[in-house]
Amino acid sequence: MNAPSTAQSCTLRPLRRDDLDQLVGIDKAHTGNARRRFMEKRLAAAVASPDEHLQVGVERDGRLVGFALGRMLYGEFGQLEPVAVLDAMGVDPSSQEHGYGHALIQGVETLARRQGVHWLHTQADWTSHGLLRFFDSAGFKLAQRVVLERDTSRPIAEPEADT
Repeated sequence: MNAPSTAQSCTLRPLRRDDLDQLVGIDKAHTGNARRRFMEKRLAAAVASPDEHLQVGVERDGRLVGFALGRMLYGEFGQLEPVAVLDAMGVDPSSQEHGYGHALIQGVETLARRQGVHWLHTQADWTSHGLLRFFDSAGFKLAQRVVLERDTSRPIAEPEADT
């Protein structure tokens, strides 16, 4: 995967453990949170089980400027075919608008196709308009699934008894 991409003078490569600080910094610039433990666990899992994880970095001038972390799902949610799931990605804010995000998506897709997977899924917060525009430009479409959530700190309301 060390071939130069079509993005401005960058190289796609597998992520390494020593990328952790840069990953955390890029992610924090987008999320506002330093998700160090999350990134640390993802990198360790990718090293331990490379066939189950899709991880790629984009490097420019010897410095990591973007990353994508994904994983493979087999038969989840009633799906018959395996799918790739993009869990996290980011491009350093000072390196945006150079095609690095698209290069990362292409890198993840290449890894997924090597494993016979033809679908890439991801999620985004409805209010992350810039991210949604990016996903639109990368060819993502709304899925037919609805994601539901529930506050687990409250008990389930008991149905009222018929009187």
